[in-house]
Amino acid sequence: MSVVIRSAIFFLGQLLSSIVLAPLMVLLSHRPFQLRYGCAQLWVRFNLWTLKTVCGLRYEVQGVENIPQHIGVILAKHQSTWETIALQAIFPPLVFILKKELLRIPFWGWAMATQDPIAIDRGAKSAALKQVLRDGEERLKTGRWVVIFPEGTRMPPGQKGRYNASGAMLAQRAGCPVVPVAHNAGKFWRRKAFLKFPGVVRVRIGPAIDASRFSTAEINRQAEEWIEAQMTEISHCDKSE
Repeated sequence: MSVVIRSAIFFLGQLLSSIVLAPLMVLLSHRPFQLRYGCAQLWVRFNLWTLKTVCGLRYEVQGVENIPQHIGVILAKHQSTWETIALQAIFPPLVFILKKELLRIPFWGWAMATQDPIAIDRGAKSAALKQVLRDGEERLKTGRWVVIFPEGTRMPPGQKGRYNASGAMLAQRAGCPVVPVAHNAGKFWRRKAFLKFPGVVRVRIGPAIDASRFSTAEINRQAEEWIEAQMTEISHCDKSE
């Protein structure tokens, strides 16, 4: 079966699962977060299963032992749509920071709105930062991890964007650790691409950075250096296979 057909089957499954579960999640929008998040996990697990069984795309995780028992801020490499799905299966309950326009997407956006994301206006940078810090701290206080993609947008494999310090600032303000995450999902599910290629996404979770011990700039530097060093190692592993 060709990659095109496999990708089309996955897309159909993703679309149908969104159409089926989104109305249910909207109905549960006033129920406790744990119930809403549990419903979203059905969508996450189904789509990861479809990626594995239909597209031949699976993943392996190194460094699970580095995930602290208490909540924190996740600073993750952003290459693909894949990590926005898979991080929900790897980490405890979490919320994303995303563009508010995404919540207008039929079905998927409606369902995402029930997960209490931090929806920002990226055009208003100063207000967006204040919102990330305010709402992020509130989410952390309620026991939910916050995912931040410090490069701000999806970067193709081999490329690197400027790391902004909002995640480090949030961790300092909330008094929680920063957990860096590297992966090579963009090799198999490219930015804004329809095709999903078979293979193994390598996910690496780094040691937690104690935000109480370092400045914002130092936290950001440590996270960036660790992530990019892991990306280089992962790339070398891919080339040697």
